[in-house]
Amino acid sequence: MSFQGGNEKGDYYVSLGYLNEEGYILNSDFERISGRVNVNYQANKWLKTGLNIGATTSQGNQAQATSSQTSSFVNPVRFSRGMGPIYSIYQHDASGNYILDDKGNKLYDLTVSRPSGANNGRHIVAEMDWNEDLDQITSLSGKTYFDFQLTKDLSFRTNLSLDERHFYNTDFENKFVGDGATAGRSGRTYTRRTVVGFNQLLNYSKSIGNHNFSALLAHESVKERYNLLDGSRSGIIADGNTELINFVTTLGLDSYEDVLNDESYFGRVNYDYDGKYFLSGSYREDGTSKFASETRWGSFWSLGAAWRLDKEDFINKLDWVDMLKMRVSYGEIGNNSGISWYAYQGLYDLGYNNQSESGFLQASLENRDLFWETSENFDVALEFRLFNKLNGVIEYYKKNSDNLLFAVPLPLSSGSSSIYKNVGSMYNKGIEVSLDYDVVKTDNFKWNFGINAATVKNEFTKLPQEEIINGSKKLMVGHSIYDYWLKEWYGVDPADGAALYVPTEAAIAANGSDIRTVNGTILTTNQGNGEYHYAGTAIPDLSGAISNAFSYKNFDFNFMFTYQLGGKVIDYNYQSIMSAGTYGTALNVDILNRWQNPGDITDIPRMDVTQTTNFNATSDRWLVDGSYLNLKRINFAYGLPSNLIEKLGVSTAQIYTSAENVFSINARKGLDIQQNFSGTNSNVYTPSRIISLGLNVKF
Repeated sequence: MSFQGGNEKGDYYVSLGYLNEEGYILNSDFERISGRVNVNYQANKWLKTGLNIGATTSQGNQAQATSSQTSSFVNPVRFSRGMGPIYSIYQHDASGNYILDDKGNKLYDLTVSRPSGANNGRHIVAEMDWNEDLDQITSLSGKTYFDFQLTKDLSFRTNLSLDERHFYNTDFENKFVGDGATAGRSGRTYTRRTVVGFNQLLNYSKSIGNHNFSALLAHESVKERYNLLDGSRSGIIADGNTELINFVTTLGLDSYEDVLNDESYFGRVNYDYDGKYFLSGSYREDGTSKFASETRWGSFWSLGAAWRLDKEDFINKLDWVDMLKMRVSYGEIGNNSGISWYAYQGLYDLGYNNQSESGFLQASLENRDLFWETSENFDVALEFRLFNKLNGVIEYYKKNSDNLLFAVPLPLSSGSSSIYKNVGSMYNKGIEVSLDYDVVKTDNFKWNFGINAATVKNEFTKLPQEEIINGSKKLMVGHSIYDYWLKEWYGVDPADGAALYVPTEAAIAANGSDIRTVNGTILTTNQGNGEYHYAGTAIPDLSGAISNAFSYKNFDFNFMFTYQLGGKVIDYNYQSIMSAGTYGTALNVDILNRWQNPGDITDIPRMDVTQTTNFNATSDRWLVDGSYLNLKRINFAYGLPSNLIEKLGVSTAQIYTSAENVFSINARKGLDIQQNFSGTNSNVYTPSRIISLGLNVKF
């Protein structure tokens, strides 16, 4: 709900919102209350000021289904996906009836001994019921400004902002089953992030005939402070109380404070002639405490130009051209993200104490030569509106990133696993096209069709070493950060159902018992002797969205598809349930198509104890076509007619319904291709279909 109003001296806006969602996983929910007040006041003809205050408080049970817990036993997505669906949640008697407690409740089956593949000794339903993983977050923001009109053409503005985020996590693990058994344990984590920003902007604008000038000179400083307090204890004393004082033994207690300072001086000049020719230029000096004092500052600049061709006589004569604009720009920006706040410093980790004696370990090596990563950005675009129906933008871009900030691996003898350095260069380039067309446009009926598409090519041009293995990827000059580096899967031998891989030259030369020839091709049945190769990329050939918007009198209807063509996803989730390994694990029904008799043609190997290592070993076998089509959103709205609105005494009233994540078509049912751009997936809470019905009223 929002309120707004004002007069010639000022205006105000007030809003208050409430959200309550229950997740489809047990013990997962989210509740939020948010409010905002915005006031502007024209004190006199040369001074205007304002205040914007916002507050949000929320709490949510996470059900331990977060990306940081993807491999945890208490991750319900992992647990339910990996465990065979034949084991009972509750206790039964010999006749198959539920065993109940004295209050008539079913008892969890905690005593049964399951195979290790069925998570023996764990019980995800009981642990989600008895455990706690609650996030409570309060965010506060305050912004104020003063605008001084010094002269007709010169103004000065100063802004001050304060943002605080308080995060409090309550973690409890019960004493009956799971990680907390048999004593029970509890943890509390509190973090506070405070950001104070202060800037001053001097603006000048002047018009002389058809010549229009504007200039900006500014300074900005940002200070960020991060505090953490974390503690945990075990040995619960009285059931029902999860506060730390109700536990006997302290397991850990930690606190620290981080401080980051950034400062910038910058300026910009804009010029246009008669709204036809445009020029702009900017320059900035950025400093950060992440780097040593001698390398702290970086200098960056940009230039841009635009041309409104539709204002030229030779285009203006064409009545089918409503707007035609060409623009081009080049600029440099600095980046210091992806590294620690103390990246240049040599540091030690505390907390490695031995009884009463202090202890610490070397954590990082000093590098005072560390400096800003630089991105050189070039783009050229054509913007247009034609036939009073077709709007479009066609843009080409290229971004060169130099002196990339990397954590370079070090030998163990150095005392540190890595050191931050400026090493490597890469580029991203591509084409982006956005079009929308008014198919029908009458007084009562309108139909607008829109489509956008984008390509991207990524490639390293320089690296600190010949190759860097990073999970399923290998970084090399001439290749992308998203190129897969995997063993090469060949298929299944129809003679005996063995898994086949393309062997290394060394394995061929050794000619071990795993080497065989199938259809004239030398292969290996041992995945360990398989040859690595570049097996494609996660980057799609094309991605974008398709939208349609219809309106008929008081009715509005629109929907949007998102899509991707090309690219690959490595489906670790599918691989995990295509296992021939430990008893008790869940199996995908595709295993029914495994090799069973000589002559069987299939891509699923023989399933027996000699094949457990190779049956679902990691290789390019698990790469899936990343193409998809998602119906992302549908909206339908009906605005009440004016005669009814007048009777109700309101300005506008609209009934609406909407749906999100309606359906997805891709190469494998259930695969969330959009989980990571890098083409990987994990055990996380996936987007659910949401259907909403609402009423929007303005008084």
